[in-house]
Amino acid sequence: MSLKRIYSLIGILVGVIVLAIVLFSSWYTVDESDQAVILTFGKAEDAIQEPGLHFKMPWPIQSVEKLSKETYSLQFGYEEKDGKVKEHPNDTKMITGDENIVLADLVVQWKITNPKKYLFNSDNPKELLYDTTSASLRSIIGSSKIDDALTSGKGEIEAKVRDLLASLIKKYDLGISILAVKLQDVELPNKDVRSAFTNVTDARETMNTKINEAKKYRNKTLNESQGEKDAIISKAEGDKAARIQTARGDVALFNKLFEQYKTNPEITKQRLVLETLEQVLPNAEIYIMKDEGNTLKYFPIKPIDQESAKPSQEGSDNQ
Repeated sequence: MSLKRIYSLIGILVGVIVLAIVLFSSWYTVDESDQAVILTFGKAEDAIQEPGLHFKMPWPIQSVEKLSKETYSLQFGYEEKDGKVKEHPNDTKMITGDENIVLADLVVQWKITNPKKYLFNSDNPKELLYDTTSASLRSIIGSSKIDDALTSGKGEIEAKVRDLLASLIKKYDLGISILAVKLQDVELPNKDVRSAFTNVTDARETMNTKINEAKKYRNKTLNESQGEKDAIISKAEGDKAARIQTARGDVALFNKLFEQYKTNPEITKQRLVLETLEQVLPNAEIYIMKDEGNTLKYFPIKPIDQESAKPSQEGSDNQ
């Protein structure tokens, strides 16, 4: 075989290889769960997030870096792998605002929102995220009381850590977003301290229970007293109205008697005297008496009234 023919075969082989490289490196696919960044001579272009088949310049002119759209979880203070949990106590030990030591670990959920920045704005964005999480958690725990960190203040601490961490990540421009922060465990460093704190917590809960019971009793007593007060006021207002009506009736009666008195003063005077005697001495017998000389004569009123009342009563019975 001649040398010329050998060169020709080598040229054809090289051409086939180059053509194969061009063909296989000029297109790529992006899955629905991925996003891609095109690098042109090492310079990053805008990210491509639409799934499907895409074309580019062949290698080595352009290359593709693919990143996932999934939500990642950063485990701070511990590491869970193959069902086993490995703790990192040196990372989780921190001081609270009232100078107590606690162990706190958490989970940060995050995702890549700008692949270009994620790839090129930091050498190791995951490590920077871990350090930023540590700084944010220590800052918030350091300004919180131990009671809040161990009991009812966890939700507020989580929110503050999330806000601080998100602001730092935005400042560092890492191309990621913080979705959620969840405290896993916040506990005291040893058994004796935990036991003492538990006793304090139990005492505080007992105190709150007693306070709530006292408030309940106070409210009940106040309601009962209010009811009694309202009843007394209502009765007093009723008595007031009744007395006013009685007074008005007495005034009306007095006015009628006064009219009669002006017409027949003597008769009205005698009538009032008799009616008063009947009220004061209901069982007494009434006589009309007149003195003439030495002989005392009287005229019995009550027996006559009784005799006059009998015929009328008998007549009503016969009917």
